[in-house]
Amino acid sequence: MIIVILGAQGSGKGTVGVKVAEELGLVHISTGDIFRENIKNETELGKEANTYILAGNLVPDELTNRILMDRLSREDVLEKGAMIDGYPRTEKQCYDLDAMLANIDRKVDLAINLDVDYDELISRITTRRVCKSCKEGYNTEYNPPKVEGVCDKCGGPVVQRDDDKEDAVRQRLDIYYANAEVVLNHYAKDGKLRVEKAGDKIGRTSKEVTADLIRDLK
Repeated sequence: MIIVILGAQGSGKGTVGVKVAEELGLVHISTGDIFRENIKNETELGKEANTYILAGNLVPDELTNRILMDRLSREDVLEKGAMIDGYPRTEKQCYDLDAMLANIDRKVDLAINLDVDYDELISRITTRRVCKSCKEGYNTEYNPPKVEGVCDKCGGPVVQRDDDKEDAVRQRLDIYYANAEVVLNHYAKDGKLRVEKAGDKIGRTSKEVTADLIRDLK
């Protein structure tokens, strides 16, 4: 089975995707993790991607597709299937993914969209904090450090990343939503889209969404 999990930043799709993949025996594939793995291991693909990242540019679709195709072609995915997190994000990427999967005789069986209220996404992301030293994550509302501004783990300074500040968050979310509808329609037209509403506003947690998905898909 091949599942794609969709949703804006802060929707919880990473957390839900990992747990559902684990319970269904699927390989969890995060495009962000793939980039980091290739860069860390200094693969040719990783070196090429890093030239764009260091210059502050987006990695081109062509290179992203090569890195993703390399991961999809591995034996564990061919044997178990996959949960793809972070891709596709545009209409073109939808068709690119269809073509990549066709090359390994697979197809997208289900697309899950986590739908969380916009203002709640803003709140979730702008309250995030991280330790500058050890990168431990915190949240000022749900998981603050014991001493404000000081990491529980290493004593380093706990700060808000620039890309978690409200203006930057709104810009990223606006870009996401500008492309989201056509991506959702791509899967909806084939009856493959499942929308899961979540968040404090409707009183449905990521844990409840995860449990429902596991129950229905197992």
